[in-house]
Amino acid sequence: MDFVYMRNLVPILGLGAVTTVELTILSVVFGTFLGLILALMKISSNMFFSRMAGFYIYVMRGTPLLLQLFAIYYGGPSLGINLPPFVAAVLGMSLNSAAYVAEIIRAGIQSIDKGQMEAARALGMTYGQAMRRVILPQAYRRLIPPMGNEFIALLKDSSLVSTIAMVELMRVAQQMYANSFKPIEVFTLAGIYYLLLTSVFTVVFGKMERRFSVYE
Repeated sequence: MDFVYMRNLVPILGLGAVTTVELTILSVVFGTFLGLILALMKISSNMFFSRMAGFYIYVMRGTPLLLQLFAIYYGGPSLGINLPPFVAAVLGMSLNSAAYVAEIIRAGIQSIDKGQMEAARALGMTYGQAMRRVILPQAYRRLIPPMGNEFIALLKDSSLVSTIAMVELMRVAQQMYANSFKPIEVFTLAGIYYLLLTSVFTVVFGKMERRFSVYE
């Protein structure tokens, strides 16, 4: 194994790792926003909204992320939609993540005792006010562990965006392998980067979970 070559690769793959983190964070932020809307739609008493959200979640969770990325990046131009790789990657990962986040949030909301909602409504709050002031503040503490798992899963799944010419950690590793024909060195170092990233965020979410559990 060529350790000198690996040492020279560290800063190059490091730039790809930074892009991977940026891509994951943006996708989780947008996915969480859309996931919250979908979760509220799914638990709504309005059957149209509930079924529409359920169908979206069913489709996005039932088809591979790779297929969704291909549909957006390669299928878009046939509809007159030409997206840069980074935008297509964020869009695809966000839409996919939203389906999983929606189920996480829905389960979190429904884990709160129904009497909380009834008490809030009895005090004169609207449904939206009760959700915002009573239910969601209690539910979000329970969402940290599964949301942490979703973030880490999405971080690893971000390697799939290399297939749509998105230059992140995996794409950089593929390019370095093509130039050097040293697969052991390149992919070992890429694996170390992924392991370090997932380890760091596992620790971060673990600390968040312990901190907020104090207030349960």
